[in-house]
Amino acid sequence: MTPERYQRLRAVLDRRQPDLTVITDNVHKGRNLSAIVRTADAAGIAEMHAVIDDKDYRAFRGTAMGSHSWVAVRRHRDIAELIGDMQERGYQVLAAHLGEGSVDYRQPDYTRPTAVLLGAEKRGVSAEACALADAHITIPMMGMVQSYNVSVAAGIILSEAQYQRDRAGLYDQPRLDKQSYQRTLFEWAHPEIRDFCRAKGLDYPALREEDGEIDQPAQWYRRIREG
Repeated sequence: MTPERYQRLRAVLDRRQPDLTVITDNVHKGRNLSAIVRTADAAGIAEMHAVIDDKDYRAFRGTAMGSHSWVAVRRHRDIAELIGDMQERGYQVLAAHLGEGSVDYRQPDYTRPTAVLLGAEKRGVSAEACALADAHITIPMMGMVQSYNVSVAAGIILSEAQYQRDRAGLYDQPRLDKQSYQRTLFEWAHPEIRDFCRAKGLDYPALREEDGEIDQPAQWYRRIREG
């Protein structure tokens, strides 16, 4: 790993937002999910949540491995349980849904812990999820079509979230807890050793602070062989 890459990884992690996320409610097209993951990465999101069936999730995993390297995608089966859990953790859940009471997407305060809830293009966010959300947000439309593609809508909304958080200084210093930061740094910097440790059920070895390389690698490999 070059010094430049190590510093790049650190710089990205320093801007990760542990309290900004996306929930997708049965967005089943792999290309749309992959685009949302890339947009989440660009906004500094560390993990997002997908409610999706088995078949569509397998197809998505087969086409989105590059995106998964940078944003953790947590799969869920029950949208109501997921929304309730996020709200218990202090998140406001904002559903992208045009209806009575919907507000302009720029109106909410995205510096609060926020989960942006998105639905599939034709069906949108489910009625159950809409009823549970804290607010409904909408993107003003000036043409004949009724809605943006879901991945485009994600980009527009997350751009506003990023703008508000940037103005508030939330990207100016690391916000991930130390354990999550170090774990993610290792997984990004050493994916092959990450996979080896996962397969063997091993703890990750320590990294040197100055260059991100394994601290005393010969000793670690010897312990692995002897263990």
